[in-house]
Amino acid sequence: MDARDARPETAPRPAGRRGTAVVTGAGSGIGRGVALALAADGWSVALAGRRREPLEETAAALAAGAGEALVLPTDVTAPDSVAALFAAVTERWGRVDLLFNNAGSFAGGGTPVEDLSPDTWRSVVDVNLTGAFLCAQAAFRAMKEQSPQGGRIINNGSISAHVPRPHSVAYTATKHAVTGLTKSLALDGRPYRIACGQIDIGNAATEMTRRMEQGILQANGELAPEPVMDAADVARTVAHMAALPLEANIPFATVMATAMPYIGRG
Repeated sequence: MDARDARPETAPRPAGRRGTAVVTGAGSGIGRGVALALAADGWSVALAGRRREPLEETAAALAAGAGEALVLPTDVTAPDSVAALFAAVTERWGRVDLLFNNAGSFAGGGTPVEDLSPDTWRSVVDVNLTGAFLCAQAAFRAMKEQSPQGGRIINNGSISAHVPRPHSVAYTATKHAVTGLTKSLALDGRPYRIACGQIDIGNAATEMTRRMEQGILQANGELAPEPVMDAADVARTVAHMAALPLEANIPFATVMATAMPYIGRG
């Protein structure tokens, strides 16, 4: 008997639902949009983020559309907090089918490299890289041990996983590292039906990108406004990636405002 066949059955997926999803950074922006899109597509969604109030607002929006949500305030940089997140999900729904690894920080953005403090550097690394790893590790463990085995992890990379903006050394370095995390998870997950992909987003309209419409520093030293796209287009892309059978995977997807200065940047 195969070792996977010997494992006891964990709880099945909720009746009539596509599966169970964990979304970090779910209180606003891309995270909230993706949570809404997943719920509309039939997923039961665990909403993780630092502050309860924004998560409750996302949960209320999901409930208005008959979505099933679980609010779980979480510090993704703290191993115990991440462990508690995934323990709560498996206690409620019995399994983890999807992680959208979305929590991120742009602290220090706009600061020249020579002026960036070590504390700011560490805070960005803690959220964007260590936090992504801790959540992926916890999801990986759950997906490996559950029966039926497997699941999907989607990491939120960035256009900055490919090309930097001026004065963004901490953010850019972590997003390049997330690409390595994605590739390693995709490789290590193969024996356990764990798929891993990454979505690289450029100029989705959120609170964080509002300044881009007003004018942002370009590689030539000029300030220039940049076009943005509807964040719902990002959410639809994540939902499509999530809906694929585990026999299929999108390793990398780039979704960006068509006219943003990415191709040809610099």
